[in-house]
Amino acid sequence: MAHQARLDQVNPVLNAMVMERREKALLQASRSDAQPGDGTFHGVPCSIKECFAFKGMPQSSGLLRRKDMIADHNATAVQRYLDAGAVPLGVSNTSELCMWMESDNLVYGRTNNPYDASRTVGGSSGGEGALVAAGAAPFGLGSDIGGSIRMPAFFNGVFGHKPSGGLVPGTGQHPIAEGKALRYLSTGPICRKAEDLWPLLRILAGPDGQDSGCEPMELGDPSQVDISSLRILHIPDNGRQPVSQDLRDAQSRMAQALKAAGAQVEEIRIPAMKHGFDIWSSSLQEANGTPFTTLMGDGEPVSAVMELMRLGIGRPNHTLMACMLGMTESLTALVPWRTRRFVQMGLELKAELEERLGDDGVLLYPSYTMPAPKHGLAVRRQLRLSFDYAYTALLNIMELPVTQVPLGLNAQGLPLGVQVGAAHGQDHLAVAVALWAEQEFGGWVPPWTR
Repeated sequence: MAHQARLDQVNPVLNAMVMERREKALLQASRSDAQPGDGTFHGVPCSIKECFAFKGMPQSSGLLRRKDMIADHNATAVQRYLDAGAVPLGVSNTSELCMWMESDNLVYGRTNNPYDASRTVGGSSGGEGALVAAGAAPFGLGSDIGGSIRMPAFFNGVFGHKPSGGLVPGTGQHPIAEGKALRYLSTGPICRKAEDLWPLLRILAGPDGQDSGCEPMELGDPSQVDISSLRILHIPDNGRQPVSQDLRDAQSRMAQALKAAGAQVEEIRIPAMKHGFDIWSSSLQEANGTPFTTLMGDGEPVSAVMELMRLGIGRPNHTLMACMLGMTESLTALVPWRTRRFVQMGLELKAELEERLGDDGVLLYPSYTMPAPKHGLAVRRQLRLSFDYAYTALLNIMELPVTQVPLGLNAQGLPLGVQVGAAHGQDHLAVAVALWAEQEFGGWVPPWTR
């Protein structure tokens, strides 16, 4: 009831929960009270990203053509949350087809940041990040193919974990990656408290027999990690997209604190990382799944140019960024030599990072170029070819586990944070550093106390 009351208070401003299941959630909670179970999150409320199939709830993924789509089954991750006793309050907003960093679409509109409503919540799991940060849900369910868990967690000052590629099945979300790209798409938790990351990940992890990119992995234990035994690779920037001073300072403070705790800290730069966006976009292109313009038409190819013209005359079927992505996809297909070059560079970088990290290394890397930008600023920067989300997108292609860690607020009261990565399958190392950092820096700062 307390979270439902909080949702009633904040959602009119945030527009984060786009469809509630109030009566069903209350009935489920009542049953949980009457019949105590052994589920890890028995009776605990949560939220679900709208792109996941959740029986009886909409699954438009922000696409106007799917606005009447109602799921008739549960996605694997949703079912695993339910089996653990969680009580979903409803489904949350995304970007159109989950492919932009602003959670805005023609079905539900735009979601606003709980720290400053004039700023983005990130995307595509932006509704999840906003609800968790605003106190309307203790945890949520997100997906991430270019930063869609980590950017919302960062912009909203909470924790999020992008699992190792292939650890958690993505079955039942729309759109779903195909072929090799199934390893780039990750499903994972967003939560206010670092202590919830590992139990949630353990619930979600493991093959379901349907996601061909998912494989069994033996996970470590964050509670057994000795921070003083870790090697820290501190990378202040990628050499291309400049990072704001407040974020650089926050990451540096964390590096220094880890050093004071006994960890071996090395500040490094890896030249290939400046090509993060090129590696990400080329690797997705090479995976050669369903064209984005076909997803825009919900199975029928559309012309991105014509859709952009419709937008220009005030009769849009799609957002500006969906149209731009459709056009960019067509252009990159014309230069296959470029795709091959950056795919190979990505493979070489992946091997280098795995070797550098080993089984005791942790990566500190910026989450973005600045704290939560004003609505629309990311679009304008994108049109100027400033691909700021390269910081998160690259790590999807590397298939690394990455935990987004909050590091307090800046002078404007906006969340600071850092990405903490580890070698493939070493998710426990990233989560262990998140647990340590929460004690050291305070973790989530409620927006109403800023």
